[in-house]
Amino acid sequence: MPNAQEYTAVYRNVKHPRLEFKTGTLLMILPKTGWTPEQVLEKYGKWITRKQETINTAIQQTTKTSLIKTRTEKMLRTLVNRYVEAAQKELNTKINKIYFKKMKTKWASHSKNSNLTINTLLKFLPEDLISYIIYHEIAHNIERKHNETFWNLINRKHPDYQTKEKNLLTYWFLIQKTQANNPLEPNCRTKSPHRR
Repeated sequence: MPNAQEYTAVYRNVKHPRLEFKTGTLLMILPKTGWTPEQVLEKYGKWITRKQETINTAIQQTTKTSLIKTRTEKMLRTLVNRYVEAAQKELNTKINKIYFKKMKTKWASHSKNSNLTINTLLKFLPEDLISYIIYHEIAHNIERKHNETFWNLINRKHPDYQTKEKNLLTYWFLIQKTQANNPLEPNCRTKSPHRR
């Protein structure tokens, strides 16, 4: 079970406890009454331990991984547009608009209005992961939630999606580590991205 040094607890106006990993550290967001950190650790300890192991593995993998540093934002836009076109055709759906900006917690997002927002940090990723992220987000046009239906849809195109998700976590921590030592882009703080 995680010990007291491995988490931070904050109390907010929420109904249920929420657990987040930001930069690899557990953050407990707890209701102002009814839950203590010890109760959360007791109830969710196994999940927390598994998540910490996944993050530790991703951080260790950063030493065996390198960023793509030759791709410009213009090149990224071209790649994204190509993969959006392909995914729309394959999934028989339509995206409204595509936006590009630095994002603090996600590689990309899909809005209820069928707009995509792409994190410009994708330019540092291998092309197969960019393709996967785009397909993943466009699949949300068909299924909004990360449920069994959604993952079955992803599995048809990307049967190795679990490996890709782990690789994305490794790249996230590699970008974070690189930013700390030698900034890639000014004013870009990173957190562990959340998919589920």
